[in-house]
Amino acid sequence: MSIKMVNVHRAFGEKEVLKGFSLEIQDGTTTTIIGGSGSGKSVALKHIVGLLRPDEGNIWVDEDIVSRLDQESVYRLRQRVGYVFQFAALFDSMTIAENVGLGLRRMSDFPSEGIPDRVEECLHLVDLDGYGERFPSQLSGGQRKRAGLARAIATKPKYILYDEPTTGLDPVTTAVIDELIVRMSEELGVTGVVISHDMKSVFRISDRVAMLYDGVIREEGTPDQIQGSDDPIVRGFIEGRPELMEGQQT
Repeated sequence: MSIKMVNVHRAFGEKEVLKGFSLEIQDGTTTTIIGGSGSGKSVALKHIVGLLRPDEGNIWVDEDIVSRLDQESVYRLRQRVGYVFQFAALFDSMTIAENVGLGLRRMSDFPSEGIPDRVEECLHLVDLDGYGERFPSQLSGGQRKRAGLARAIATKPKYILYDEPTTGLDPVTTAVIDELIVRMSEELGVTGVVISHDMKSVFRISDRVAMLYDGVIREEGTPDQIQGSDDPIVRGFIEGRPELMEGQQT
């Protein structure tokens, strides 16, 4: 079982963002989608959890075709797919514990008396023991990212989607977040899909790397394969050499 996107097209008005995007995420792996700003990485990610619907093509999460699910089924799907938003997206008026427990309170089959223990367990997994009664404004940027990750894992999802998890962080904090992503895979068996611009981070956390360019996957492979690519578009991006990308055919 896996996540599979096949021939996905998505436009916003006259701007076509995804033009036949296809990618399969194998269970137990961490796959990172790279590509320039505005290339459609976040758009692709949002299709997996039904935040966006494709104009054409299909997205499978295990046996479910996401675009054909009714709203109630989408809610159930999101219990299997955690989402770590780019800027954590914590609710400022709630404590960290309340933020982390939000998804659990929406699960009719999760006992309410078990929520505090599960919240503490998740905070421990992201090294935020004792932070439950604080508010987001009392946390650093890296701590808020970790709290967002704790919220994403609270419902024990099979998959976690990470939208630019290290944006705006210093190198040391970035390394901490990278270690947590690896930990989620190794200790919890979570399958991860990451979008990132940070190439050091990408090669540190990924089992597979896929480059999105002009609405489609330009190349996919292991980190070593991507780093050894002969494609000037891929090389230009990962090496930060735009001159290699100029004049290339899509």
